[in-house]
Amino acid sequence: MFRVFSRIGATRHTDTQHSASAWQLPDPFDAPTGHQQLRLRPMQLADWEEYSELCARNAAWLAPWKSGNPIDMPAIDVEQWIDIQQRELREGQGVQLLMEHGGQIVGNISLGAVVYGSVRSAMIGYWVDQAWAGHGFAPLAVAMLTQWALCDSLGPKLHRIEIAIIPTNQRSHEVVRKLGFTYEGTMRNYMYVNNAWRDHDIYSCLAEDIVPATVDSAQGGKHNILADRLLQ
Repeated sequence: MFRVFSRIGATRHTDTQHSASAWQLPDPFDAPTGHQQLRLRPMQLADWEEYSELCARNAAWLAPWKSGNPIDMPAIDVEQWIDIQQRELREGQGVQLLMEHGGQIVGNISLGAVVYGSVRSAMIGYWVDQAWAGHGFAPLAVAMLTQWALCDSLGPKLHRIEIAIIPTNQRSHEVVRKLGFTYEGTMRNYMYVNNAWRDHDIYSCLAEDIVPATVDSAQGGKHNILADRLLQ
């Protein structure tokens, strides 16, 4: 799985104890000390040419894992797409971030399907440029975004992060295993991927799984419990 769309949940807009204005990404959102250089940041209109070229180069590489909507939806242009991303961030519905290494876009990671209330969960999806596969960017980005979403006082303060993976996607299985996500089982025909409903293996990380990860990245902290597992 490499892309996540927001889930429409009854509790999403009724969480009076968590206003969307409380969502603040670290600025800059850089990898913790001791790891290779990686920055996560929202997409800007100026990124579109480079990003679209990246997607075109990786079309065949990503095709087996590309999620979509089985119901035809009206086409939107790039400005509308970026506006949607910015609105979702403002409203606490989700966030899409570019992975940037050395000033170059090397992938994408997203937090979506956000549910508040008694559930407080979200899903993470990601993909990496084939030319940069194997450099550790995916697990590092997942570690950064997960700890922010679960533990950072300026993040959404969720309880649960899910990652759904097609059983044959061995690279993504390696990502979650490196980070210590818990395998919970297989969901039948869980997501529409590559023009068909397909089973997905479900992995989770709970807030208590990374306690005492209490350092707030938004307040200048660089320590990341999940990322440390990559060094073991």
